[in-house]
Amino acid sequence: MSELRWNPQLKQWVVVAGHRQDRTYKPPAEFCPLCPTKPGEFPTEVPAEEYEIVVFENRFPSLHFPAPAPDVEATDLYPVAQSTGFCEVVLYSSQHNSTLADASEEHIHHLIQVWTDRYQELGDRDGIEYVLIFENKGEAVGVTLHHPHGQIYAFPFIPPVVEKELEAAQEHVNTHGSCLYCRILDEETKDGQRIVVDGEHFTAFVPFFARYPFETHLYAKRHLGSLPQMTDDEQRDLASVLKRLIIRFDQLFQMSLPYIMVLHQSPTKGEHNAYHFHFEFYPLNRSETKLKYLAGVEAGAGTFITDMSPEYQAQRLKGEID
Repeated sequence: MSELRWNPQLKQWVVVAGHRQDRTYKPPAEFCPLCPTKPGEFPTEVPAEEYEIVVFENRFPSLHFPAPAPDVEATDLYPVAQSTGFCEVVLYSSQHNSTLADASEEHIHHLIQVWTDRYQELGDRDGIEYVLIFENKGEAVGVTLHHPHGQIYAFPFIPPVVEKELEAAQEHVNTHGSCLYCRILDEETKDGQRIVVDGEHFTAFVPFFARYPFETHLYAKRHLGSLPQMTDDEQRDLASVLKRLIIRFDQLFQMSLPYIMVLHQSPTKGEHNAYHFHFEFYPLNRSETKLKYLAGVEAGAGTFITDMSPEYQAQRLKGEID
């Protein structure tokens, strides 16, 4: 089963992908399917003894091309559509126990170039409206394969969070004549206390409105909408800021901090000049041993409650307080 079902309450699509129940779940390191294939040993997804960065189609995709026909009939209330799209896996390194914090800035620069290529190539395909690049890191966020990797989903629609951001960005331009995200970055820069890492072209900060513990956003200083619009100097600065930020995360509790990392970019079709390229990181650890769980107010009402002020979170990330 793989199809899109319409939620008329929230006016958004839900992807139903029943076959993913059988995907690989926490294999032992010696049988990791994302490690290089060594002579005479367990064959993996990568038929090479060594690699730098690898991209391949997900063996258990939520979206398909060509997509199968839906298993259920649509009604006026419940529209159904094919789950057309693409799902890819991006292996960051051949080293099973490494993370982006361990990678050199040059390596991360190469990864940014890979992301850029996949955004363009997938986004140019017919029927694709949005390319989402993300990383789920650590068991706390449900990771089932520990090898360092990210994912890319090419959607046939604009996901609801991005759609909401697009609407807010355009409304701000219509009302104030300026970019919402440029204004947020300007306000964060003037205030200064929530800035975590500052580079020549990118700034990472705990936003005034942070929802998750140690939630951090990373904004381009120049108004641009997506990876392909970046210069080489901007790519290299992004690599530097990313590495420094992830090291800050790991220093917080002296552990490799689990997080969700999402790149927010313009949709791949149409004009979206009001939007602004940025990353959002959602760690779930509020302490070394305690996690933030989405409970009734967050999951049921969509209203987040944070136990720590964003200013305190930024101080902790910068190592100013214990």
